[in-house]
Amino acid sequence: MDEKRIDWRGSSLRDIKDNKLFTPNARKEAGHQLSQIQAGLEPDDWKPFDVVGPGTKEIRINIDDGWFRVIYVAKFPEAVYVLHCFKKKTASTSKQDKDIAATRYKAVLQERNRK
Repeated sequence: MDEKRIDWRGSSLRDIKDNKLFTPNARKEAGHQLSQIQAGLEPDDWKPFDVVGPGTKEIRINIDDGWFRVIYVAKFPEAVYVLHCFKKKTASTSKQDKDIAATRYKAVLQERNRK
């Protein structure tokens, strides 16, 4: 089976590469988890994140460097859409982070409907 390509949405790729947002350890782990998803496997630690949109999931990376999250949707055959990458500062996900991911999810749906 061919790996799905990753489609980085908005600032997600820039954010995951930003050393102020994602530490090198967190970035390495996020890359590993995304590789698993590309191969059709589940990430090691995730939860559904349907508040953003149906089929959306959240990769949870909890390491000594902090709590990091990658929100994505992989239910479409053409790609794994990475909607938002961020470092959590509190136990609950902020409304701003949810809104960013939801806006990008809606944009994916709109683009797919135009094809």
